[in-house]
Amino acid sequence: MTKQFNESMAPFRELVNIQTKMLEELTRQQMECTKACLEATMQQSSELQKCKTPNDLIELQQAYAKELETTLKAANEQNMKALTAAQQAIQQLTQNSLEAFTGKK
Repeated sequence: MTKQFNESMAPFRELVNIQTKMLEELTRQQMECTKACLEATMQQSSELQKCKTPNDLIELQQAYAKELETTLKAANEQNMKALTAAQQAIQQLTQNSLEAFTGKK
């Protein structure tokens, strides 16, 4: 009976593993994105002191905004990859469980 219970819980454990891996990846990516944004802000702050004209300031702000945009776009793409991979793994797990339940393969 214990063996049967363990076998019936296997898909649930796999689902938890998939979700855990996805959350770990999203957290890692969020930390990298935050770090990159902080570094860009610190760099921009140090460069701010070098501005001598309003045009220098405008160029600095534009470069800063572009760098943040690039960082956020890359983070979004990585987040979508992690979510898509998790979704595909869950769909495959669901399909396999359904096939096992109905006896089809």
